[in-house]
Amino acid sequence: MRVLYLYSHPLDESFHAAIRARGVEALAGAGHEVDLLDLYADGFDPVLSADEWRRYEDTKRNQQGLEGYVERLRAADALVVQFPTWSFGPPAILKGFFDRVLMPGVAFDLSDPANVRPLLTHVRALVGITTYGRPRLHALWVGDPPRRIVKRCLRWFLAPGVRVHYEAIYHLNIASSSQRSAFIDRVARRLASL
Repeated sequence: MRVLYLYSHPLDESFHAAIRARGVEALAGAGHEVDLLDLYADGFDPVLSADEWRRYEDTKRNQQGLEGYVERLRAADALVVQFPTWSFGPPAILKGFFDRVLMPGVAFDLSDPANVRPLLTHVRALVGITTYGRPRLHALWVGDPPRRIVKRCLRWFLAPGVRVHYEAIYHLNIASSSQRSAFIDRVARRLASL
């Protein structure tokens, strides 16, 4: 499978960078073709401008300046979305990617507003990978938005019945080295099994 690995963390020396390195290795080791899209390294602009919003529903013009990202998304058989949870949500750069790239004509068909249809039905698997600085109970108390984004929002754009997995480590701020290593191992096993 061709896997679009959508990565969102600004630091090369971070725990997330270690997760990503092992995840990409596991995917490649399982024979998958990995397209790593590092939003920070790529300098992705997350701001949906006024002009982009004006042409948002115009499928003949809404992809201007985003063609490369759209092409990579359309070429993917599977999608991995890795991000830290900040303020109980994804980083702004990832939210901006969703706002700007998951648009009409790309992620969904808005030609009949009463019957909006998903368009990323070629994607056969979705994996969300995230870290939380707080305990799981805190995440649950606020509704665990990152989990809902992956398991409900992003899933909607895909075909019914697509495989969706969510790997999270909670309270990372106090996690031991062995807990961190175990999480990386769990992520690697999940990705190798796609």
